[in-house]
Amino acid sequence: MSERIFQLSRRAFVRNGSLFLLGATAANLLASEGRSQKVRVGLVTDLHYADKPPNGSRYYRETLTKLAEAAKQFTADKPDFVVELGDFIDKADSVADEQSYLKQVHEAFTTIPGPKHYVLGNHCVETLTKEEFLGGVGRQESFYSFDAGGFHFVVLDSCFRSDGKSYGRRGSAWTDANIPAHELDWLQADLKATDTKVIVFAHQRLDDGKKYAVRNAVDVRKVLEESGKALAVFQGHSHKNDLQEISGIHYCTLAAMVEGTGAENNGYSVMDVLDDGAIRITGFRQQANYDWKA
Repeated sequence: MSERIFQLSRRAFVRNGSLFLLGATAANLLASEGRSQKVRVGLVTDLHYADKPPNGSRYYRETLTKLAEAAKQFTADKPDFVVELGDFIDKADSVADEQSYLKQVHEAFTTIPGPKHYVLGNHCVETLTKEEFLGGVGRQESFYSFDAGGFHFVVLDSCFRSDGKSYGRRGSAWTDANIPAHELDWLQADLKATDTKVIVFAHQRLDDGKKYAVRNAVDVRKVLEESGKALAVFQGHSHKNDLQEISGIHYCTLAAMVEGTGAENNGYSVMDVLDDGAIRITGFRQQANYDWKA
């Protein structure tokens, strides 16, 4: 009996007394409640793709199959864009091998329709340089902002050591993640320049004072709070669902795709910013559902 309940909880969920199967789209869920979205975003994190055997709870090769399922769901839900929140690949022994990992998973990722955005994770630049990773996914900047659906979105890069040096070529230290002064200055100016509400994408956590956190997270939160514009931060890195509210900003940590074997251990989500100002996360498989007011 307990096993049956476990499987049901991973393949379906209950909302307001109604059971929705995994195949139901986020659009159908909203329509059933008489609500609509202003902007829709597909979210994945910590894919850690690599062509190598499992290590502990991480099943690297299964990422491609899990990503294919997410791609099918996103194709049905039609997000305005899709964001991967870092650790797109796992480390390799050589630059050539890691570039091969990146090429394979990027080709799979690009089967999803619409624009894609990439947050740098520490594993993305363990063997590669930032320039090599960004070149492999067709991007030029590691931190930047853009507008969509009447909202302002910010992509942050926390892959800097406390001495200011970028991660890359075995020069990273995953417990020493920082947003350097020049990026903080840019963030402050960027938030000042927008007239709309803001949603932030990061890899390392901005709400946690422990080993998975950005070391100067307090400084980053101060910039976000003083702007009066930040609604939420979406992040990965620690591989588990978590949600915290700090000074009116929601910090949502998403489940890793790489963790566990089999389809039931997948994890991905669709974020809707709704017409009433609320934010909803429709989670699939291991990803939790969230619904909060702006």
